[in-house]
Amino acid sequence: MNSRLAHAPLALLIAGLIGACTPIGAAVGAGATVGVAASEERGVGGAIDDAKIQLEINKLWLEQDFEMYRKVGLGVTEGRVLLTGEVAKPEHRVEAVRLAWQVLGVREVINEIRVGDTSGIKDWKNDVWIATELRSRLLFDKQIRNINYTVDAVNGEVYLLGIAQNAQELQRVVDHARDVPRVKRVVSYVVMKDDPKRREKAAQ
Repeated sequence: MNSRLAHAPLALLIAGLIGACTPIGAAVGAGATVGVAASEERGVGGAIDDAKIQLEINKLWLEQDFEMYRKVGLGVTEGRVLLTGEVAKPEHRVEAVRLAWQVLGVREVINEIRVGDTSGIKDWKNDVWIATELRSRLLFDKQIRNINYTVDAVNGEVYLLGIAQNAQELQRVVDHARDVPRVKRVVSYVVMKDDPKRREKAAQ
């Protein structure tokens, strides 16, 4: 589910990654993308910072191991990095985390990388369908600010990252995820809008 834009010019990379960090990615062009970012809780500055982090981690992974770059999913919200996917060996899992921590601005690394080789093309298509279906449901639910959520699916398991307005909104998001066919499990790393840790980050 991650954006693989390592060879584009930096301005386009940042604009594209901002779009990739937003769950729906409906904006077209850098100006529209910035407009989308402005409506997020993290704001334009936060979206750009996260895009830079995502770009740098992808760059380090690509330089280290193409399979790591290809197989490990990546989401970033306010410096909180969520790693998903599946790698062949435990040391690859450790290395992906180690490289993520090297990037300036990373505040937390959440490691959900699995070790094994169980997913195939059928599983990948299923995960793409699950993530697309969930994003669509969040988009059309007017009680959810979908722009603040990142969705990933790996082997039928849904991972949520982002910022919720309140517990009720987050519960609606989780319920939507659970209602999508073929979803086996829902894992949430969403924080509340008024979480003190967000204020600590803003004060830095």
